Amino acid sequence: MLGLSGAFDNISVVVRRSLVQVWTPDALWGRVCAVSSLFISSSNELGDFESGFVAALFGPVFTVVSGGIGTILVVLVIAWKSPQLRRLRSLQKANVKH
Repeated sequence: MLGLSGAFDNISVVVRRSLVQVWTPDALWGRVCAVSSLFISSSNELGDFESGFVAALFGPVFTVVSGGIGTILVVLVIAWKSPQLRRLRSLQKANVKH
């Protein structure tokens, strides 16, 4: 399961970085990359803190189950709030400079 988790994490990194590169307008490139980098570099540490805190209060099983449920809820809310992201089928855009 750890191997699969790592593989899927690598896939998500490639998709996220590709989306940023393909869909960010040139005028916003630096800002978008800075915010993306901030969230990516701090997400693991914040997640570790949150998991440790919840595990200390409620135990490891509750932490894993609630984390999984929380992840699913976040994906559903983002899919609901961002219909254009839900309809995205390709990372290509018609006016992309190569």
